Amino acid sequence: MLKHARHADVVIVGAGIAGLAAAQHLTSAGVTVSVLEAASHIGGRMATEHIDGFRLDRSGQWLSTSYPGLGGAGLRLFQPGVLVHSEGRLHRTGEVGRSAARWARARALASAPRPLDQARLGASLARLAAAGDARLLARPERPALDALAGRGLPARTVNGFVRPLLSALLCDPDLTTSSRPADLALRDYARGRLCVPAGGAAALPERLAATLPPDTVKTGVHVKDASINKVVTAEHGELGCRSLVVATGARAAAELLPGLRVPGFHPVTVVHHTAPAAPPTEAALVLDADRTGPVSHTAVMSEVDPARAPHGRVLVSSTVLGAPPERLEHRVRRHLAALYGTDTDDWEPLAVHHDPEAVPAMPPPHDPLRPVRLLGGLYVCGDHRDTSTVQGAYRSGRRAAEAVLRDLGVPVPSSRDTTALRAAA
Repeated sequence: MLKHARHADVVIVGAGIAGLAAAQHLTSAGVTVSVLEAASHIGGRMATEHIDGFRLDRSGQWLSTSYPGLGGAGLRLFQPGVLVHSEGRLHRTGEVGRSAARWARARALASAPRPLDQARLGASLARLAAAGDARLLARPERPALDALAGRGLPARTVNGFVRPLLSALLCDPDLTTSSRPADLALRDYARGRLCVPAGGAAALPERLAATLPPDTVKTGVHVKDASINKVVTAEHGELGCRSLVVATGARAAAELLPGLRVPGFHPVTVVHHTAPAAPPTEAALVLDADRTGPVSHTAVMSEVDPARAPHGRVLVSSTVLGAPPERLEHRVRRHLAALYGTDTDDWEPLAVHHDPEAVPAMPPPHDPLRPVRLLGGLYVCGDHRDTSTVQGAYRSGRRAAEAVLRDLGVPVPSSRDTTALRAAA
């Protein structure tokens, strides 16, 4: 099978979202591609573990329906807006374009914020949804937490909604992230709905891989050395190519391409439980504004996507940002009891996934479109070259593929979302 890789136009190292997106774009232009993945599975951090019929994601990131290329029938939506635990109670807020009927349902579930705060928040989100790239990127750049003070929202709304939402979207509890990717993340939220791939995070890279020609992706292949016209693998020796795309994580990319900067990282821990009965939050995302425990956000994932749990079973997935505390299970369970307003003593832990380098940090100054072309024939992509999101990884892979095609003299195939991909940066 690997004999074909010796004559591939392009070798891509890494079968995560960025590498698969690049491969998809290149093969659609008629370029032969070989994708080499060291792990036994594709997807990188977009992995799903199967335990006793449950499908448990290893990462705590979501998608947005506002982003092209990653949508379609394979997404499961959270309810509009979020539930925020603040001052000891759950508040429904952050729903763009809420109707009177939905307001009535929200009040039946939880007390709503002050009407004035909600009106200002809705107007602010509507303005953000309509904002173009030039307007957002022209704003002064500073840490996201500092930028929130100048957004014209009451402190109650900032601390009770915007800050916990941004922390969850960016996986950055202290909001040291640049205000530019923070504004872009909020705009994605304002333009669409939060969602997850149906059947688990791994379903997204699997769908991308399914669009590629047979035998394009080879797993269990470790690349030891790489250059423009060849890679050296531990299993199969030297493989030739015309161009090389490194689509690994930031640290692995720097090992293959010395001189690349390795950013800092935000650690993320995802904790999964099953409960005898689902807490009464339906398919809503629950955020903690009080910051009284380790959990940043949580959801009854079996309500969002029933395929993630066996029939009649409940799956609750919770995300801890930063270094996990001691006695993690005890502290998470106690915090979840407060967030959901229910006894969690009989909740059964299913799995804990900790990644100390889950999300590349984006402190200011941060370029959301870092160069993917290092020189003719050599390219690098991944969320560390864009914004540290699933969308950023996808976008950087497409940008790298376009750069390869230009250098090879191959026409870039038209795509209805290519312009939108650039615009969403």
